[in-house]
This record gives sequence, C-alpha cells and structure tokens, in this order.
Amino acid sequence: MKANEVLQRYGEGRRDFRGENLRCLSFKGKDLSGADFSEADIRGTNFSKANLTGAKFVGAKAGLPKRWVITLFLGCLVLLVISSFLTVFLGVLVSYITSPKLENAIVGWVSLIVFLAFNFLLIYRGINAIAIAIAIAIASAIAIASAIAFVSILLYSYLGWRAIKGDPRDAWIRAIAVAFAATGGTNFRYANLTDTDFTKATLKNTDFRNAILTHTCFKDTKKLDLARPGETYLKIPQVREVVIIGQGQDKNFKRLNLQGINLKGANLADASFINADLRNANLQDADLSRAKLVQTQLDKTDFTGATLTGAYIEDWGITRGTKFDGVRCEYVYMRLPTKYNPNPFRKPDNNKEVFADGEFGDFIKPIVDTLDLYHNQNVDPRAIAIAFKQLAENHPEAELEIVSIEKRGADKVLLRAGTSASANRSELSSEYFDNYNEIKVLNQELKARLAEKDDRIISLQKMLETALQRPGFYAENYHNQGGTMSDKSSSFNISDVGGDVAGIVGGDNSGVAGKEMTGVAGGDISGTVTVSIGELENSNTPEAPKLADLLKQLQSAIESDTNLSDKDKAKVLKQVKALAEAGQNPKDEDKKDIADTAITMLKGIVTGLPLAATFVESWNKLLPLITSVFGL
Repeated sequence: MKANEVLQRYGEGRRDFRGENLRCLSFKGKDLSGADFSEADIRGTNFSKANLTGAKFVGAKAGLPKRWVITLFLGCLVLLVISSFLTVFLGVLVSYITSPKLENAIVGWVSLIVFLAFNFLLIYRGINAIAIAIAIAIASAIAIASAIAFVSILLYSYLGWRAIKGDPRDAWIRAIAVAFAATGGTNFRYANLTDTDFTKATLKNTDFRNAILTHTCFKDTKKLDLARPGETYLKIPQVREVVIIGQGQDKNFKRLNLQGINLKGANLADASFINADLRNANLQDADLSRAKLVQTQLDKTDFTGATLTGAYIEDWGITRGTKFDGVRCEYVYMRLPTKYNPNPFRKPDNNKEVFADGEFGDFIKPIVDTLDLYHNQNVDPRAIAIAFKQLAENHPEAELEIVSIEKRGADKVLLRAGTSASANRSELSSEYFDNYNEIKVLNQELKARLAEKDDRIISLQKMLETALQRPGFYAENYHNQGGTMSDKSSSFNISDVGGDVAGIVGGDNSGVAGKEMTGVAGGDISGTVTVSIGELENSNTPEAPKLADLLKQLQSAIESDTNLSDKDKAKVLKQVKALAEAGQNPKDEDKKDIADTAITMLKGIVTGLPLAATFVESWNKLLPLITSVFGL
C-alpha cells in the first residue's frame, strides 16, 4: 500500500492494516491513533511526530530496509579507504623509530608511546569519545604499518565484544554504532506512542528519540537493545529488561525517571524505587510485595489490582489521582526497616491483623481525598462548627463529611472532611475561611443564637472543645506523605456531624454529647522531630550521639528563626526529621540516599534566606559535620 492510500482509508474509518507492507512509507506528523499495524512490515517507515495513541504494532517488523543495509555497508567501505590513507601517513611516523636522526626517532617513539597510552586508557578506564576516536585512528594506522598489527587486531576485537556485551566503559562505542545503524531505519522520533502496543515486535535499528512513551507496551519485543532510545527510559539496561520480560524482582530503580512507564503485571517484589519518579506509570496487577516506595513520586500512578503487601511507603508522594482500585495488600510499613526495628510502623498496628480485600484502598483514600481546614491560632470551636455547617448547606454537591479532628500543638486544629471526587477543594477552603473569619468576630451571644438552631453545630462544637482539652496521650496519624504525628495532641474520627463518634485511642471512654468516642491522634511537626531525635539518641550506632546533638542545634535554630514562615519551618523540620531517622543506620545505602535528599532540599531552602538568618548561620556551621556522619 502507498502512504496516501493508507491515510485515505484511515480517514474513511478503516483501522485494520495488519500484515500490510508499509516499508519506507512516510506518515510524518499524521494522525493514526488506534490503527492496527500488527504483523506489518514497517522497515524504514517514517512515523516521526505522528499521533499513534493506542495503535498496535504487535509482531511488527521494524528496522532497516535492504537498500539501506547496502548503503551503510558502502559507507563503511568509504571510511575504510579513508582510514587506509591515514594509516600510511601515520605508519611513516612510527617507522621513524629506526631512523639514525635523533629528531625522527623521537617522533617515532612518541607516536608509539601515545598509541600504547591511549589503548591502556581505552581498555581500563574509558575516556572522552573524541579523544578515543583520535586514538583509534592513530592506533589503527600504527597497527597496519608496524610490528604490533596482530596485537591491535586482538585489542579492537576485544573492545567490540565488550561494547556489544554492554560494558559501561564502552557505552559510547555502542551508542555510536546503534545511531549509525539506525540511520534509515524505522523512525518514531517525537511520535506520540501513548498506550501503543509493540508486543513481540522486532525493533532493531528503530529511532525512539523524544518519543512519548506513556504506558507504551514493549512486552516480549525483540532486539530493543539495538534501538536508538535517546533520553527515554529505554536507555537504561535494567529498565529495558523489565519492560520486555516483566521481571524486576530485587532490582534497583532508585532515583530513575520512569514517568509513564508500563509495568503492568511485572514482578517487582523487593525492588527499590526510592526517590524514583513513577508519575502516571501503569502498575496494574504488578507484584510490589516488599517494594521500597520511599519518597517515590506517584501522581496519577495506576496501582489497580497490584499487590502491595509488605511495601515500605515512607513519604511516598501519592495524590488524589493515584489509583488503588482492587489493590491486594495485607499490611504495609510506614518506615524503612533498621537493624534494631525490622518492622517499623506496621499498618495495621496489630501484627495478627491484616487488611481484608479492598480495605487498603479505603485505608489510604482519606489520606489524599480530603478537604483539610487548618486553624493555626485562636481557635474558636463554635465558629468552626457554624462555618462548616454553612459550607455543607451551600454545597450539597460536595458531599462534605467530617473524617477527623486533629489537635496540632497547644491551640491548633486540623479539621479533615471527605468530599466528592468532583469537588473544588480550593474554592471550598476559601469560602469556608471567609465565613469562619466573619463568624469569629461576632460576639458570643450572636454565635450562641446561630448555634442553638442546630444540634449538629452543638455536637461538632463539643467535639472540637474535647479535642483541644486532650493533650495527654500519643498515637499515630498517617497523612498525605505517610508521616507520623507527635504527642500533646489528639484526634478522633466521626462519620458525620450528627452521627455516632468512633472514640479516642489512648484516652478514656468519656463521651461527647452522649456518644462514645475512639480515634487516632496526631501532633505538630516539631514534636515529631523531637521524638525522632530521641529515638536516634537511644540507638546503638556510634555516630548517633554526635548526630543527635547536631540536629538538636539545627532544630533550635529553625524554631527561633523569624525569617522562616510557619510553612517553611514545617518543610525544614521535616528534612531534619528525615536526617534523624536515617542516622539510626547511616552506613546503609538506602538511609544514605534519604539523608542526601534531605540535605539537598535544605540547601535549596537556605539559598532563599538572608545570610544573617539564624538557621542559615547554624546550617553553614553544622553542614560539614552532618555530611561527615553519612560519609557524603
């Protein structure tokens, strides 16, 4: 078929082009989304900048057409002829070794020494690609024109074999060879390959540079290692392997950019994704048992049907767009394990309990799917209750339902409310606080009149008052990033404003408005830092006392610095907390990575502050001491 014929029939509604001969056709910039090119011959076909969303290339044959193979072969012969002329010239230089004239002999010996030195670096160290190219040219010339020809042949045969095997020292050789061989091959450069299926396709000599590879399926593809990946995730050998065969167990994917990758059904048990970017990735039905998802970016990641039992989810970056439908998970850990605590912060807390089918999704959803109304000063429980009731009445479509009330510090309260999926939380928050601030300035008599009209307002007001009066116990609250809350705090869950209240954990069973209460407690970030530093002091690592003292100094400087807003202090203290937890096992590579990330983030915050700031001065003084503990 001709390209115009394919496009015409596509425009008429045809999508089935299976088995067609499309060699060397051009579909540059065309829309062929949803087309089926399974088993088609697409060698030399140009799909650059084309929209191939949802297209199928199952079993298709990509790569070089025969005429390009011949062209490249002839090109190699031309290069060989050129190199032969250079060989003659350079060979003459080496022959000067036997010259009776001293200056000529020096030229010959220098040429030989350069040859040997470059080859030594070439084999053992690897150097700049341009220098190596020059070295090869010189060495090739010398090899032909001198007594060391046989050694050179063996040397470059060895280098070629090593490059094919994927030795990182010779990555440049492989990259040049692949790029050269891909000239004239199948071209997907800048193409949109979202949800495109290449299952069992042959992809040798194919150009994927700058292609959009969101959810692209490469299962059981052939010769993908000989494709030109550019800067896509296909350039990473272990990533290429897992997208092809679906086996990533125990593999290390730390800090890799894997946005949009398709790992559907893959075995990723015990794999490490610490600090990796898995945004918009397809992890449907994947086995992530005991995987390390610490500080992993997971916005819009699809975990539908995946297994997460035993996964470590410390500070993972889930959002409302993260999908957990049908996730299989018996328990998770909110922290990475240490030598002294191999099962840190297990959920459910009782080691004899596990999440039932579907429960993990319900457990994790409120963490990301809530309207968070934070009151940080002069909390007025009655005004909160009235303002919330007004908001619920003004927006019934938002389906507002209180999830929890958490005390933060001495007089701060966080009210969490579930909403419908379509609710605009930003607008709801703005309207709520406008109402709250107006009601708050009313005198007590007017507020009492507003409250007495509805028993739900009175009930919520009493719940808030009870939460504010309960500083005497500690429990854990897992929020958006999987963090913990400190003592001097309280929290309880309620099904709705006027309904039964599930009680307070750690406290007595006294009621509110005639109802029994239980729940989960939280606290402020400063308290959690103090707790983490205390745990560091009690650990048995030799570096612990020194690091704990340094972090105490840093915490004090942060809390007393007037140049930092409350929000900035919370961000900074969170990193101090990460350093304290990593310090319990500073030699562990995973902990070291977490510490390195925390230090990098702190450096970024410091750059935006005045040099005279208390925190900046302390940071500059303490940084070398802290990094030395982790060997960074």
